[in-house]
Amino acid sequence: MMMSISSHLEAITDAPTLEELWKRHAERMQAYGFDRLIYGLTHYRSGYSLGDPNDFLILTTHKPEYIEPFINDGFYFHAPMVKWALEHEGACSWRMMAEMVESGTMTKAEMKVVDFNQRMGVTAGYTISFKSVSQRSKGAAALTAREGLSQDDVDAIWDEHGRDIVLANNVAHLKISSLPYTPPTRSLTKRQREALQWVGDGKTTQDIAILMGLTPATVEKHLRLARESLNVETTAQAVLKAAFQNQMFIVEQ
Repeated sequence: MMMSISSHLEAITDAPTLEELWKRHAERMQAYGFDRLIYGLTHYRSGYSLGDPNDFLILTTHKPEYIEPFINDGFYFHAPMVKWALEHEGACSWRMMAEMVESGTMTKAEMKVVDFNQRMGVTAGYTISFKSVSQRSKGAAALTAREGLSQDDVDAIWDEHGRDIVLANNVAHLKISSLPYTPPTRSLTKRQREALQWVGDGKTTQDIAILMGLTPATVEKHLRLARESLNVETTAQAVLKAAFQNQMFIVEQ
């Protein structure tokens, strides 16, 4: 039996890690009939560009054979529902894509993505575009219905449970935005994070050396390694990116 929406939201807001939150959220969406999810968040949006895919926060329950072409090969850039999410907020039925095909308003690049989705069994679902807190940030979720469900079936599910589904996704999005995200190849060490935190507080290298009990040269080394880990050129950019990933001022577990 599905737990009440209030109990689910309480569990989501209490989740201590991104992994636990995502597990609970995916299970809830699967109970509604959506067994394949993609959640994406960027803080580097500029116009119609979402920035470097390496800087995206992507959570998914899709198999790698779908995600590799969709994200790494750039299919998402021409996906009709991704374009919709960039221009709108709220929820949208994938029926819109069928209407675009019927009206002849879909581009060749968009049709290529639709054909790929059909081959992969990604044919019915909804997209949720979250409210942006700044011009540089954008978050959205694609909810793919389990195979065998038509868009008519999905729209009927949405008529009955849509408000709860949107509410659950909105709360999950807000919680995800508050949890530390450390990409495996870009995680900061405790010393690197501490040095960046002091920079964020306006301290000089000399100040930080005294506060951390290190030499200025060692502080500079930690800051250089932090820049390399975060793939940025300046320490100011490192502070900003670490803040976006919630790696600053985190509470040690």
